[in-house]
Amino acid sequence: MERFKGTLAVLVCISLSGPYPSALAQANPSPTDQAAKRPPVRPAYQSGQLHGDERILHALNRFTFGPRPGDLEAVRAMGLAKWFNQQLHPETLDQSDLEARLAQFPAMRGNPQELLLYLPSNAVIRQVIDGKAPIPERAATHAIYENEMARVEFKRQEKDRQNKEQASLAVSSAMAGPATTLGMNNPSTGMSNPTMDGVVPEKVASVPPQDGQSGQVSMAPAMDKPEPPAFDSTLIAGILALTPQQRIVRLASMKQREYDSFRKVLKPQQRTALLADMSPAQKEFVVALESPQRVVVDELAAQRLTRDIYSSAQLQEVMTDFWLNHFNVYLHKNEETPYYLVSYERDVIRPLAMGKFEDLLEATAHSPAMLLYLDNSNSMGPDSPAAERNKERAARNPNAKKAAPEGLNENYARELMELHTLGVNGGYTQADVTQVARVLTGWTVDRPARGGEFKFDENRHEPGTKKVLGKKIKENGEQEGRDLLHMLATRPATAHFLAQKLAGRFVGDDPPQSLVDRMSKSYLSSGGDISAVLTTLFHSPEFWTSGAYRAKVKTPIEYVVSAVRASNVDTDNMQPLVNTLRDMGMPLYGAVPPTGYKWDSSNWISTGALVNRMNFALSLAANKLPGIAVSWTPQATSPEADYTSVPLNDSSGTPNAVHPVVSSAAASAVPAPAAEEKRLESVLIAGGVSETTRSAVLQQLEAQGTQTAAPGTPVPVTAKPMNPKQAAAALEKQDQLLAGLLLGSPEFQRR
Repeated sequence: MERFKGTLAVLVCISLSGPYPSALAQANPSPTDQAAKRPPVRPAYQSGQLHGDERILHALNRFTFGPRPGDLEAVRAMGLAKWFNQQLHPETLDQSDLEARLAQFPAMRGNPQELLLYLPSNAVIRQVIDGKAPIPERAATHAIYENEMARVEFKRQEKDRQNKEQASLAVSSAMAGPATTLGMNNPSTGMSNPTMDGVVPEKVASVPPQDGQSGQVSMAPAMDKPEPPAFDSTLIAGILALTPQQRIVRLASMKQREYDSFRKVLKPQQRTALLADMSPAQKEFVVALESPQRVVVDELAAQRLTRDIYSSAQLQEVMTDFWLNHFNVYLHKNEETPYYLVSYERDVIRPLAMGKFEDLLEATAHSPAMLLYLDNSNSMGPDSPAAERNKERAARNPNAKKAAPEGLNENYARELMELHTLGVNGGYTQADVTQVARVLTGWTVDRPARGGEFKFDENRHEPGTKKVLGKKIKENGEQEGRDLLHMLATRPATAHFLAQKLAGRFVGDDPPQSLVDRMSKSYLSSGGDISAVLTTLFHSPEFWTSGAYRAKVKTPIEYVVSAVRASNVDTDNMQPLVNTLRDMGMPLYGAVPPTGYKWDSSNWISTGALVNRMNFALSLAANKLPGIAVSWTPQATSPEADYTSVPLNDSSGTPNAVHPVVSSAAASAVPAPAAEEKRLESVLIAGGVSETTRSAVLQQLEAQGTQTAAPGTPVPVTAKPMNPKQAAAALEKQDQLLAGLLLGSPEFQRR
């Protein structure tokens, strides 16, 4: 659908730029009501707390990625307190369905060393080309390496060719004289630049020296390298007819240029057929032949969304999302980061997301992903044995080419205090940052290009006693860092900073100070137990105030995941959702700065952002996202209804061009737009929408229907009867538009 504009779009923009209407109405009674004089009747008591289903929906919107159909009823039957306690203990939940879905991502079970061995990065391939690493003997892996080596070598040759062309152009300019260096025109002669008139060819090439010849520069135009020959399309059918294993063998036998040409000429249906009946590992191999790095990046994002959408342990996934942002690591920091992020999320963040914060802090501090991202792996103490050896080497060879200087790196030390523990106002100074950096020297990574683990290098560690936040840390190797992390994790400033951030995530952009103080106290008394802090949050009256209901605007990831969950979509293709998040400005693992993404509503509200959301909602509902399909028409609608030429009217009595034409006998089987809106509203938006939103949705539906059937053209009573299939298709089309509009409504965009 074209960029969405209309009544609902305006309503969304207005609604999301301020408080939720119901909360606003309660907080600001009209002046007329205040001034009205009535008899002194005791007003009925109105609690400021949420009750009944609103209480359940509030919990589902804050502690999950949004309710799925049936969640409200399930929690109501179980009891809200029991449900929350169950969420605090994810190990007690049945995750068999999720595990079956995750089985399609076999690479996500590997450690960084295994991943870099079998799905090599470009850095690994360059090592192999340079003779610094062997090619694995396993046949399938060997084929992946050969393809990547050919691609890397081709890129090297292209770069060399471009460098030679640039050198040739420089020589030709020098030979042509000063006129070619004066820009577009020679100001002294008025002559145009010869290169602009085609006198000097646009492309020149360097001819390599031949036997008995000197290396001269040729002025002949360089010939572009020919494209590899297209794969013979007549062979495709034969390949697709093979068994999955035979297909694998055939693809592995192709050379890189043949394989790339083969993939290029495949049509979408043929691409699907190529992977048909293959196991997850076989599908992985096919993609790896084209790009092993892409396997890791794509599966990393896909498994994350799979967990967010289908996991029963929703609170654990919400907290995993919280901590991945708190301890942010940028996906493209270097070529190894995607491989380390697999373990970082799986082994560090998710299992510790609701345990003791100190355990989580120490695990992230030891993680190669974090040490590489914030450069602590390169930090070296100024007076360490390694630094002293460098000084001695430089003194012995003063004229030797100096390597890039190594020294103390304060990046991680600064973010450790500012973003991970104390907060920007946590009472530390620049001197403390330097001392923390000294404490953490030697915390590095063993052979990062090959997926090595954490390593403490005594030779790079700064000797001597350090002083941080007024406390001395005696020289004790790696233990110095552990003592430092314990000190930071137990500071009151850390308790307050984390409480403030958690309250902002779950309650509101500007959470009540009373709640933050209570959560901070719970953190300190429990030894930094995250579950205890969340329990305090759950039982706090500030969390349950009516003003908090639908008070937060969803971030892009919350919006996209909640829309898929509400639609009850069953999909194994997450790439359209990954692309959508990128288009919305929140790509997974894509925050470049250590601060991660901001959660405040103001960061995600703009006309362009809301149009993107509406277009996504309409595309999702209309099955326009590849591999993601949902049916909106209930199966109870009879396809054998007696359809005739009598038009079905909408709730206002006006013939609706979007709805099928049916007989009066079948009219009851095919509901009017207003009835369908109410049905879909109950499915997608537990708690419903306002009358204003409902009216806007129906108006937009009518407007779209009018556009479909020529503006101003009434539906004739004598129209050609629709058969059951046509009527069902028309009803489904109407429901798709209604569902998309509801998913884009202000109520759904809030949580």
